Amino acid sequence: MSMTRRDFLKASGTSTGGLLLAFTLPGCGTTQTEGLESEGNWTQDAWLELTADDEIFFTLARVEMGQGTYTGLTTLIAEELGVRPDQVQPRFAPVDTDYRNPLYKLQLTGGSTSLATSWGPLRLAGASAKAMLVAAAARVWAVPANECTVAEGRVSHPNRQETLNFGQLVELAAMENVPSNPVLKTPSQWQYIGKVRGRLDAQAKVTGSAEYGIDVELPGMVYAVITRPPRIGARVKAFDASGLREMTGVIDVFEVAGGVAIVADKYWRARKAQQQLTVTWDEVDALSLSSDEVMERYYSAADDDEGDRERSEGDIDDAFEQATEVLEASYEQPFLAHATLEPMNATARYSDGKMEVWAPTQAPDIGRIAVARVTDLSPADVTIHTTFIGGGFGRRLTQDFIGEVAAVAFRVGRPVKLLWSREEDTRHDWFRPAMLHRLKAAIRNGELTGWHHQIVGPQILDWYVRDAAPAQYPWAPKFLYDTLGSVGLMAEGIATPKDVSAIEGAIDYPYLVDNLNIRHTHTDAGIPITWWRSVGHSHNGFAVETFMDEVAHSLGQDPFEFRRRLIAHEPRHLAVLERAAALGNWGDAPASGRARGIALHQSFGTYVAQVVEASISAGEIQVHQVACVVDCGQVVNPDIVRDQMESGIIFGLTAALYGRITLKNGSVQESNFHDYRLMAMAAKPDIRVDIIDSRELPTGVGEPGLPPVIPALGNALFALTGKRQRILPLAV
Repeated sequence: MSMTRRDFLKASGTSTGGLLLAFTLPGCGTTQTEGLESEGNWTQDAWLELTADDEIFFTLARVEMGQGTYTGLTTLIAEELGVRPDQVQPRFAPVDTDYRNPLYKLQLTGGSTSLATSWGPLRLAGASAKAMLVAAAARVWAVPANECTVAEGRVSHPNRQETLNFGQLVELAAMENVPSNPVLKTPSQWQYIGKVRGRLDAQAKVTGSAEYGIDVELPGMVYAVITRPPRIGARVKAFDASGLREMTGVIDVFEVAGGVAIVADKYWRARKAQQQLTVTWDEVDALSLSSDEVMERYYSAADDDEGDRERSEGDIDDAFEQATEVLEASYEQPFLAHATLEPMNATARYSDGKMEVWAPTQAPDIGRIAVARVTDLSPADVTIHTTFIGGGFGRRLTQDFIGEVAAVAFRVGRPVKLLWSREEDTRHDWFRPAMLHRLKAAIRNGELTGWHHQIVGPQILDWYVRDAAPAQYPWAPKFLYDTLGSVGLMAEGIATPKDVSAIEGAIDYPYLVDNLNIRHTHTDAGIPITWWRSVGHSHNGFAVETFMDEVAHSLGQDPFEFRRRLIAHEPRHLAVLERAAALGNWGDAPASGRARGIALHQSFGTYVAQVVEASISAGEIQVHQVACVVDCGQVVNPDIVRDQMESGIIFGLTAALYGRITLKNGSVQESNFHDYRLMAMAAKPDIRVDIIDSRELPTGVGEPGLPPVIPALGNALFALTGKRQRILPLAV
């Protein structure tokens, strides 16, 4: 892509005599695209502002949900600008087309690519601002600019005795030309990039001053709860609110699209009234499926339709014809909830034909569409204020909770906070899809010669496009919203990005095998689904790396050496694999009663290998150690990399050991942490993380720690018991 830095970066003076630089950040996501808009336009979606009061503001269209963007992206700016990271004040961007991700024409955070896509632009922005400030100081002193130095927000004269603060220079700097070739620091000059530093948001989170969605309070605010149907697809037929409006604090009871809303002056008064509410449900269109029936449908679909070819190399039919041995296995994964520690919530205020919403959302512009759908407002009438997020994991890319609070606020005309209970959050989640995998391996003369992988299940974009497509065209009349969604699906992979949510982690099979056939059979049971941490990699990683282990054992080969030989052509894969084996003491015998398993996976551009050591005690699986090696390119903050690897590992182990959403007659059976368990601190294994020292471009770390840990644990259990685990969650 051809572009000049002058196209990329523009500077102007602010009304208060400051310096404002507008620049673009390429996007993120799980979809594949050919690049930016065909016209080569770059949308300004982040701003660096320096004020005369020596304040430095960094506004960006990425939210902070624990993954560290608040610190990581700010560090890039600070490094090149010549200030400490804590001198920069990040602020979340409002919803505006200027802040859109230019790859997808949506304002969203996801896909573990915030840092990867910001590495160049943010450093250039900081370096450009510094160059303009130095040029202004040099003019004041009438000295060569290259003889001035910068440190901690001050420009020093060559004599080292005179200094000027950035705030004293910003008005003059705004008159300077944007440098066409700002000089970036070399790695040897870095003070902050690659160093162990704390998180900029840590103090605010520890002291409680960081505002999450659940913390929002407005004057005159009331509270809402919603009773939703127990069966997926059911609707309100009638409800009996007799006596409810007379209860202390109850303001109103009425039907909304998703159920029946109760509004009260206090949260617990609304909950108390909800216990007295009687609803009759219209279940004509309700689902009656059980979890077993969903999987039966998948098997039938797999038998009836071999699926679309997603990757094909060599001659797979010939490989199986020539094979001396054929291995086959099927792997099943259940629906999974997100179980964010901050349940779904939002606060809305409707006044004078405008709606304001405060929400912990990953996709604020889609939130505007959710509001427009349930009111007579247009997206332009809606303002979304993004807060800190207490866990996203993809759940908050879907905006149902924003639509609900908007419908209530529009009706009552008062500020309203909607808060889901833990039970509602579990039973009415939009889930990680259940998936089925059928794999076959052709073996000839002791060599793996053919790999066939049939993935069976839905695509997330089918569910997401309904509101995502209208968000790309907020000027469109509402009667076109559903049409836009349909057109988006029809043009998927042509005019719109291809949805790889079902196949990622399978189509990029990395091992050196001559004949490959990877297919996707598209089937959907009608259970609401959305993005989940590491998306398709979460289930494809389990299937691929478990079957690789099965092939190794069938051939009588060590699982590590087997992978090592077939991945020798991929140096980054090989490096993390070998170091993980060393870190996890693969060559040494484990303690009595324990066994180890190994797995390797690349997702979102990051390479991760893990060795898991586990045992079984008193009928329970115990995970003792996880050795993790990660290559995420150039590291900005090593502590955050380790944090995210540990987080992904624990998230993955939780899914491996406990994760299952069970359907019975179309109703979700799990409700809270007693039956949808999270890993307890007492069960946490010893996790050791080793980071590859690399000068490759940085890649994401929020999700890649998850995919390999599930198969590594399953492989360890096989080594321990001789029983192969092909269905999740793992069992004794």
